[in-house]
Amino acid sequence: MSPHESRVALVTGASQGIGRATALRLAAAGAHVALAARNLEKLAEVEAEISAAGGSAKTFALDVASEESIKACVKTVLAHFGRVEILVNNAGITRDILALRMKRHDWDDVLTTNLTGAFLLSQACMQSMLKARWGRMINITSVVGETGQAGQANYAASKAGLIGLTKSLARELAGRNITVNAVAPGMIETAMTAVLTDEQKAAMAAQIPMGRAGTDAEIAAAVAFLASEDAAYITGHTLDVNGGMYMG
Repeated sequence: MSPHESRVALVTGASQGIGRATALRLAAAGAHVALAARNLEKLAEVEAEISAAGGSAKTFALDVASEESIKACVKTVLAHFGRVEILVNNAGITRDILALRMKRHDWDDVLTTNLTGAFLLSQACMQSMLKARWGRMINITSVVGETGQAGQANYAASKAGLIGLTKSLARELAGRNITVNAVAPGMIETAMTAVLTDEQKAAMAAQIPMGRAGTDAEIAAAVAFLASEDAAYITGHTLDVNGGMYMG
């Protein structure tokens, strides 16, 4: 039996990068995957890729910056699949600028999308997990949420907030057999890091003991583990996947 056989997983930001890799990994392990993001065209490509490999997936529109969109998406997912057992809060944005020059909307947009959106999604999926007395919530945070980063006060605050949210929900839900954990990627080769110059990438790689960036597939493997029965006694934990970039 596959490790996630017949489980229903909702993955946000599933149209690309870590979200896409996670959706593919969970589907390959037997899960029915609800693919959620704003870009329906890209989601359809991921759905087709999963279907072609013999997996099960369905596309759902979601804007994690909108409470109404979150509620509508989860309602539609529940109507289609009947339940949500695995939630991967992956969707996120950046608005990088030094704090001195950061506009209020740059702060609000990042916190609303990265942190408030994750909270509202967790809340919306909670009842389904409580009813089943089984669930897995995995929040994708970041190494900068643990270390801080110049020019990313908003992003670092949102990702540090996710770690606090993870620990708090883990305490609230543990008695119902629901685990809540976080995965903190370091430098990962994604569309978000593709905008960096070669010099910036080289400087970051020099800070990594393993001397290279990670891949979205390596993050997906960590998520798949935390979503499995093998991780049943792990909750409130932040799993660093960063090549040694930060050792907390």
